[in-house]
Amino acid sequence: MSKPKPADIKSLKDWRFEIDFEGIAWAVFDRAGETMNTLGRRPTEELAAIVEAVEAAAKSGETRGLVLISAKPSNFIAGADIREFDNLATVGEVEEAVRATIGLLNRIERLPIPVVAAIHGFCLGGGLELALACHYRIATRDDATRVGFPEVRLGIFPGLNGTVRSIRSAGALDAMQAMLTGRMLRPGAARGMGLIDQLVKDHLSLRWAARKAVLQKRKSKGAPWWKRAMSASPVRGLLAGKMRQQTAAKVREEHYPAPFRLIDLFDANGGDLDLMASTETDYFAPLMVGDTARNLRRVFRLSEMLKDEAPKVGFTPRRAHVIGAGTMGGDIAATCVLSGFEVSLQDLSIEQIEPALKRAKKLFRKRLKKPLAVETAMARLIPDVDGAHVSRADVVIEAVVEKLEIKRKIFIELEPKLKKGAVLATNTSSLNIEDIAEPLKDPGRLIGLHFFNPVDKLPLVEVVQGRRTREEEVGKGNAFVTAIKKFPLVVKSGPGFLVNRVLAPYMMEAMRRYQAGEPREKIDEAALKFGMPMGPLELSDVVGLDICQHVAEIIGLAPPEGSTLERMVASGKLGKKSGEGFYRWENGKPQREKTEYRQDELERLGRELVKPLLDECEKCLQEGVVASADHVDAGVIFGTGFAPFRGGPLHYLESIRNGERSTAEAA
Repeated sequence: MSKPKPADIKSLKDWRFEIDFEGIAWAVFDRAGETMNTLGRRPTEELAAIVEAVEAAAKSGETRGLVLISAKPSNFIAGADIREFDNLATVGEVEEAVRATIGLLNRIERLPIPVVAAIHGFCLGGGLELALACHYRIATRDDATRVGFPEVRLGIFPGLNGTVRSIRSAGALDAMQAMLTGRMLRPGAARGMGLIDQLVKDHLSLRWAARKAVLQKRKSKGAPWWKRAMSASPVRGLLAGKMRQQTAAKVREEHYPAPFRLIDLFDANGGDLDLMASTETDYFAPLMVGDTARNLRRVFRLSEMLKDEAPKVGFTPRRAHVIGAGTMGGDIAATCVLSGFEVSLQDLSIEQIEPALKRAKKLFRKRLKKPLAVETAMARLIPDVDGAHVSRADVVIEAVVEKLEIKRKIFIELEPKLKKGAVLATNTSSLNIEDIAEPLKDPGRLIGLHFFNPVDKLPLVEVVQGRRTREEEVGKGNAFVTAIKKFPLVVKSGPGFLVNRVLAPYMMEAMRRYQAGEPREKIDEAALKFGMPMGPLELSDVVGLDICQHVAEIIGLAPPEGSTLERMVASGKLGKKSGEGFYRWENGKPQREKTEYRQDELERLGRELVKPLLDECEKCLQEGVVASADHVDAGVIFGTGFAPFRGGPLHYLESIRNGERSTAEAA
């Protein structure tokens, strides 16, 4: 996002521009030195130059229409360039830059000739706002094409009049839902909503379809009357109230204000879309410079940092073999299949593999939707009782019971069967890599790939490096994790690695307070008030109290004999899986007592609950468990869900200390 000034049309770096023999102007976006097109300062300035040239050509009759298209194979425009956001330090600077860019989009919308957006791949955020300023939008049906407004994930909402243009195209209900959820829509869904006007088979068809749209002077019809009616009073007020209620059920306004400000904007001005357009920046600009948006941008940068851990060339895995078809092993296999891998799944008998196959099919139906896609995925998941496919696998992952001798026996048998260069990995959550690798002829080959449950939802995988593990193997592990669309975090082998090590003290502190008489609902509500995705006692029930006890023992944090945790485990109260733990569980939900507590008490308790986690994060940094403070923050955010709007535990600690220093200096 930048203040656009016309560049020199003869020396464009990020766009290519020509007017062909039929008088069609082609603006081809191909941002220099980048794999993704994003709207930063220079691309926006160059687009302004193109618009100026097209305005003149349209006036002289030299051009009949303009087509915006991308030269990138995987994206139209992936959004604004987030790297430039922090250059805007004040509300005034944001307002100036945003209003100038809105002015450019308004000029595109006012062009007297047809303007067509030809979309393949990602069309997100500012890219979609630009497409909506065009008169007609064509997209490929390819499954790689996605359309949406993910801005709420960055603590803002569409700020280039995308709020108004999406409502005009899709109607208030669909447009607001798209903006409030940040969902990325498949082409068919976007076409059904009205954000896209036409679909074509693939990117090879785009240019021809765009040419026809220009020559036939096609124009988007916009939302039908009954959808437009939802912006009128009193329907608008009822709709806004329902949206607030639904949003509040998912996030707290104090933590994530952006969706609530968007609803306020629509509620106050949605009956007059011109007024809504003129006031949008007043609601948007303060969010852009607020702490939540700054911290969420930091979280985005942390995710990009982890993606960059994978080598750019070299190891390209395509086949995986998973040993152990329990919940974890089966779900690892299914997740790999979803990313296009062929996966063989081994266990002692087909009867032990079948439950994993059923869970996988359920996941594929949920994610892939179409029956043919589901069956194709199932064909790539191969039951393999005898381990016949081990020698074909690029990655072999052991995911059996946490017993050292069993794991060692498996790896001794595996080692001579492996394909040259294949990754050899264990999914251990508590054992040292060097202990497992000790009997191997090449112990430097073994790495840990520690997944988190549920595998299909949690984005982090700890890539565990033992004392003798070779760097090359760690790099290949990172490449594999990235290939299955997860974030790799390299950690040193040691009790609990990073995530379990910092999470255990937090959960043990919650259990200690519960045993001392603090109500369970108050403890969990205090954690939610702080910004954690789930209370520590509910989390303990979900993980399983027996597993919590085992991890605590490994890390050296086991509660004293006769503790509440020990008694519950001994009596078979293991949490959600047994139906009772700290809570009684019915239909997958914890049964809570309805209680209310003072907000200041919850805030204090929340800070006290997370203090052991913060302290352990600092110890992990000092001991070099991971490479840097940023890696600690990334691991704890993506591995535990630690309050993203706070920017990570060590970042949060530093902000507190900076605030205390500023207060002391002012005094």
